[in-house]
Amino acid sequence: MAGRNKHVVSKTSSSLAIVEANPPANKIVPIEAPIVSSYNDRIRPLLDTVDRLRNLNVMREGIQLPTIVVVGDQSSGKSSVLESLAGISLPRGQGICTRVPLVMRLQRSYSTEPEIWLEYGDTVVHTDEEHIAKAICAATDVIAGSGKGVSDAPLTLHVKKAGVPDLTMVDLPGITRVPVNGQPENIYEQISAMIMKYIKPQESIILNVLSATVDFTTCESIRMSRQVDKTGERTLAVVTKADMAPEGLLQKVTADDVSIGLGYVCVRNRIGEETYQEARMQEELLFRTHPKLSLIDDDIVGIPVLAQKLMLIQATMIARCLPEIVRKINEKMEISVLELNKLPMVMASAGEALMTLMDIIGSAKESLLRILIQGDFSEYPGDHKMHCTARLAEMLSQFSDNLQAHSNDVTIDFLMDEIKILDECKCVGLPNFIPRSAFLAILSQYVDGIHSKPVEFIKKIWDYIEAVLIPVISKYAENFPQIQSSVKRAGRNLITKMKEQSVNRVAEIVEMEKLTDYTCNPDYMTSWTEKTASQQSFVHAVLYDEAKPESFSLAGFGQVKISHLRKYHAHLLQQAFDMKMRIASYWNIVLRRIVDNLALFLQFSVKNLVNAQFQKEIVAEMVDPRGGGGVERMMEESPSVASKREKLKKSVKLLKESKDVVAAIVDQNSGYGGR
Repeated sequence: MAGRNKHVVSKTSSSLAIVEANPPANKIVPIEAPIVSSYNDRIRPLLDTVDRLRNLNVMREGIQLPTIVVVGDQSSGKSSVLESLAGISLPRGQGICTRVPLVMRLQRSYSTEPEIWLEYGDTVVHTDEEHIAKAICAATDVIAGSGKGVSDAPLTLHVKKAGVPDLTMVDLPGITRVPVNGQPENIYEQISAMIMKYIKPQESIILNVLSATVDFTTCESIRMSRQVDKTGERTLAVVTKADMAPEGLLQKVTADDVSIGLGYVCVRNRIGEETYQEARMQEELLFRTHPKLSLIDDDIVGIPVLAQKLMLIQATMIARCLPEIVRKINEKMEISVLELNKLPMVMASAGEALMTLMDIIGSAKESLLRILIQGDFSEYPGDHKMHCTARLAEMLSQFSDNLQAHSNDVTIDFLMDEIKILDECKCVGLPNFIPRSAFLAILSQYVDGIHSKPVEFIKKIWDYIEAVLIPVISKYAENFPQIQSSVKRAGRNLITKMKEQSVNRVAEIVEMEKLTDYTCNPDYMTSWTEKTASQQSFVHAVLYDEAKPESFSLAGFGQVKISHLRKYHAHLLQQAFDMKMRIASYWNIVLRRIVDNLALFLQFSVKNLVNAQFQKEIVAEMVDPRGGGGVERMMEESPSVASKREKLKKSVKLLKESKDVVAAIVDQNSGYGGR
């Protein structure tokens, strides 16, 4: 195998150095360090697009971008792989070298002077190649503490230098199960949660670093990556320390017992103080001359091959994800614009505030008109409480039934109230005339018996209307939290005022029934004639029936007790019976008249509330400084609304810029992801 033609990178026209075919044993062809740009015209724009999206920080809007995530068990050689890829020195040592997510953003530069800086939180620290490792350690101590704990707050390393492609990689802490001194007892759980957070998105490319010295099937990093990428379609494995365990490595990477869909790349990491160029030369020499390692195919060995694979994989993933990224950007921008438009506009003057208040009250008035008067509940289709005309009709019907069902039990002491009243109202005159004062007295008793019911009913009605009105005005004032309490208070005060007026009016309606006995309803005479038809038979049963029955069947009253009436004279019984039939016939008309009057008054009051009182009273109270100065308060934007407005503005601006960034590249590369 040592005599065959070998190339570190095949099937590419890249500027990566190619090892001379069959060179002398003592001659090593230099390899250009460490990643050199090999993008064609189609790949480079894709990576540039994602890089610009990263610069815009579109990920804070919940839009995931294709990212290479480097995972591996502790001391598997992860950081060493990144060093070799980027040509920079990262912290090294015993235990966990990486204690925070290290986001490495490599950007090709045409300048001969590298630009290197760190970002974490609002802090920016500029450094250079010689001091990168120390700067990373210092920043890590700030983020995760000076001990050995970890943190999921990211540290971003920007590297702009010649020969470095636009490539973003995230190095995560190595997986460790046993805490060392200074580490929390749940170190494994913390690191596992951090790793899962980064590798779970379907846009993530998992670079699983495995040491050649271990059994791949036992690696914790393999177990984790298979949880989120069962088929391995977005997992690439890097086998480090090939020089330390060459025996059986070929079988490991060809058998693929752990389902690595994107394949393997075997590498030799930099050792000691080797330069990156020396390390690559030694790597090439190792895989070309070692009896075991030289059997491994050229296409899966070496850092340059790894670099090439990563660039191609990331470019393919970007092309595949771009349409979905565009969709998410558009969707989130629509949502943000909608939320921004829902926010109240900033008031510049009291006039603007008053006009806005009038709009709020006007909209609420229109809503109340629909649900309280017109019976249109399309605004609240599922809330039966807001189907007001139906609920008011139900309440009125129930009140009518309850009112007419109310009556004293007249079957026991039948005619006794009438006899007592007649006895007290008697005067010098003909005995067969019923004194009008007696009829009005018994009528007054009847009215007093039901007086509270209409008042309770009208109070219940206004309590219900208040329960409807407050949510309506709150809904239309929801964009102005600074006046919510004021407008609700104004609504309650209006209802209280309307309720007091209504109670007084209903009390008057009921009280009027005591003043006189009048109706033009012909049902009164019809009913009285029918009821008095049994007067003679009733008096006969009381005074003259030899069987002396205990009760008498009377139409409209049922079986009434009569034995207690035998001590009274016939003319008094006739008068009492006549008055009972008159009051019974008239009382039914009175009850129906009360219900009719309340129904008409209710309709009038509700229309008056909506059409006349609502807007006038609410606005008057809101502009009154003694009521809290609602108009002036509308000009004061609450801190929460101001913060939300600023956040949404920034979000919309970011998303618009992101949309512009991807717009041009999508059509150009729409078919690349499937190739």
